Amino acid sequence: MNQFLAIVLFFITSLGFAQTATVYGIVKNNENQLLEDVNISFLTKGTKSNISGFYSLEIPANQEVELIFSHLTHQKLNKKVNLKPGEKLKLDLTLQTTTENIPEVIIETKKDNVEGITNIKVETIKNLPSANQGVEGVIKNIALGTSSDNELSTQYKVRGGNYDENLVYVNGIEIYRPFLVRSGQQEGLSFVNPEMTSNVKFSSGGFQSIYGDKLSSVLDITYKKPEANALTTELSLLGGSLTLEGVNQSRKTSAIVGMRYRDNSLLVKSQDILTNYNPRFADLQAFISHQFNKKWNVNLLGNIAYNNYNYIPTARRTKFGTLAEPLELVVFYNGQENDKYLTSFGAIHFQHITNPTEMNWRFDFITSIFNTQEKEYFDIEALYNLGNPNTDAGTDEYGTSESIDELGVQIDHARNAIDALIANVEFKGQWKKEANQIQFGIKYQRENIKDRLIEWQVVDSAGFSLRPPTHDPNLQPYVPFEGPIVPYQYLNSSNSTDITRLTGFVQWNKKYHWNKNEMQFNVGLRNHLWQLYDFLGFTLSPRAQITLKPHWKKDVIFRLSGGNYAQPPMYKELRNPKGDVIADVKAQQSYQIVAGTDFDFKMWKRPFHLTSEIYYKLLTDLNPYTLDNVRIRYAADNNAIAHAYGLDFRINGEFVSGTESWFNFGFLKTEESINGQKFIPRPSDQRLKFALLFQDYVPSMPNLKMYMNLVYNTGVPGGSPTYADPYDYADFRLNDYKRVDLGISYILKDAQNKSNSKWLHPFNEVSIGAELFNLFDMQNAITNTWVRDIYSKQMYSVKNYMTGRILNVKMRISL
Repeated sequence: MNQFLAIVLFFITSLGFAQTATVYGIVKNNENQLLEDVNISFLTKGTKSNISGFYSLEIPANQEVELIFSHLTHQKLNKKVNLKPGEKLKLDLTLQTTTENIPEVIIETKKDNVEGITNIKVETIKNLPSANQGVEGVIKNIALGTSSDNELSTQYKVRGGNYDENLVYVNGIEIYRPFLVRSGQQEGLSFVNPEMTSNVKFSSGGFQSIYGDKLSSVLDITYKKPEANALTTELSLLGGSLTLEGVNQSRKTSAIVGMRYRDNSLLVKSQDILTNYNPRFADLQAFISHQFNKKWNVNLLGNIAYNNYNYIPTARRTKFGTLAEPLELVVFYNGQENDKYLTSFGAIHFQHITNPTEMNWRFDFITSIFNTQEKEYFDIEALYNLGNPNTDAGTDEYGTSESIDELGVQIDHARNAIDALIANVEFKGQWKKEANQIQFGIKYQRENIKDRLIEWQVVDSAGFSLRPPTHDPNLQPYVPFEGPIVPYQYLNSSNSTDITRLTGFVQWNKKYHWNKNEMQFNVGLRNHLWQLYDFLGFTLSPRAQITLKPHWKKDVIFRLSGGNYAQPPMYKELRNPKGDVIADVKAQQSYQIVAGTDFDFKMWKRPFHLTSEIYYKLLTDLNPYTLDNVRIRYAADNNAIAHAYGLDFRINGEFVSGTESWFNFGFLKTEESINGQKFIPRPSDQRLKFALLFQDYVPSMPNLKMYMNLVYNTGVPGGSPTYADPYDYADFRLNDYKRVDLGISYILKDAQNKSNSKWLHPFNEVSIGAELFNLFDMQNAITNTWVRDIYSKQMYSVKNYMTGRILNVKMRISL
């Protein structure tokens, strides 16, 4: 009897099992990236895809089952299947993003909105007309809270911070910048190659603990992994680039190599100073990826850049003053500047997935090394003259200067050099189960910097040398002077510095539902331990984000983020104005809170996206600095406090059908108190910003496109003369920065526009275009030259203007 019951039970159980089937597969997005957290459901049953995009679901057999594939940031997809008992069906799917696809750009996805990140399509970067085309040029205009008054520089300020407060990552690897650059025209090329880039993300503050220790922002770049062989070249009057892409037959190994060359002569020669300018900026980059198996892959990233800057000024004429009392500074130069920068970088990144089908664990092993060898040599003699321009338009001498007075001679000398080596190893891990995710990491870094600083400046008039205010004054010819002749400025130091750092982070992310509302939060903690000589520094940085997406008909997301953002000193922040290294400089602290909203809506039956953020920062243990063009020199003393607050708005969408345009507005106020004195505007206190990137095309000729880049920034503080008290010049500001760049391009062939011309058949893309930089030839000042009349003891501030109107032509070809 027992045997009979066992046999019956066995057949019943087998029959039950035989009435089911299995559906499994991989889910990707429309950029061919694996998609996790996809809900696959039918009736009341379901599952989720893991970080490898894999899912597996058991369904009833012998009946039609409708599977629903849904994701927070992608469009829902329904699939009907009818399987036999025991059958297994592999069903790989691609989900489209919830945003509208536009030929040039894609509006940022909801996932990035949740994290408070601006996602910029690479095509926007390539199309934007800019004197310094690249990722950073777009960041200055499109990203919230960013600003720049220097079209020759790739650097930017974010919400009251300076250029050294911004993080940059490429494929999860931190990138470093040269040390000695003092002006935008010396910079050359930034590290990020837009032709090699597949994704750009940017956060203006309140970012997560997975990112490093800086006060202001993070730029997260992803380089592409080619899926086919390709060649792309771009040529213009400012330089050119060549990009090669390849993949092997097994598709396990891919490589992309980029070469760039740039010549800024066209831009620099449009300034007030007449020069013989011979710059050479070039770099070579490679990104190689190999998939060993489903569990292991490796990425290699390498870069070498060489900048050779030869600058021979000859003369300068700059008008200033008022309509009632116009003046003109006339300068004649002797000498030259020769700078060389050789930068190399290499990184290797191993990634391990413990179980590709379940993928609860992922581990990353990264090691990188960065070396920069920089030399800054110059000997320049400047003969300063001050004249009164003829303002009588009815004379032949109109505009020429009369009664020129010789103010004096200034000689600047430098023999500066630095050799910096930064090496690190890093381990990161990630564990994920259902709606919970934990990320953690640890990084060890060694920095060796050898630095020589030799600079002096002599100011002379009619044989009388101006002494620094720290020395006894020269009262000749009234009182005989027997003291030594010393330069007005003199720096001479040599340092060899070793810094050791140990950093780590842990972060918990969770997604859940509350009364049909979607919520997501993350809480994290970073630590940073560093040692220089006998000084040991330590910081803890807690950070948090919370996001709410209400169950409304309108597509709205609310965000709140903040925490403590600490910035331990790098070498530049440790060196004081005399060139001495101060070991006990503490980390600068920024306590931030950021509240924001994202709203997707339709207008004129076309998609639009509105982002708004309001923020407040309390900054303590600040290291005061002076800003000259892009050179920052720190006091190496934590003797200041500051605050910054403001709001930012951005709307982007199809103002013209089929293209995307961006309107950006920001308000900022930031002030600092040094040594307990009253609050004064910080060097980056730029109150208002308005930026516009507008795209259009000719309806009857859609291949003829127009791109306009407009920027208006209110003036920033203009600095102060050497040895002057900055509080005496706190209310002095530069003029507002106003600039319009216009680009026109004609597409002969691309993926959307085919051509019947036989000569175009070998090419995938061909386009030609022209760019007119500074369309209205606006004079924008970046700094002041402070000219001293030794006789009258009067100081004149003469603005140093940026580039004028320039025409550039370019061509792009892809095979």
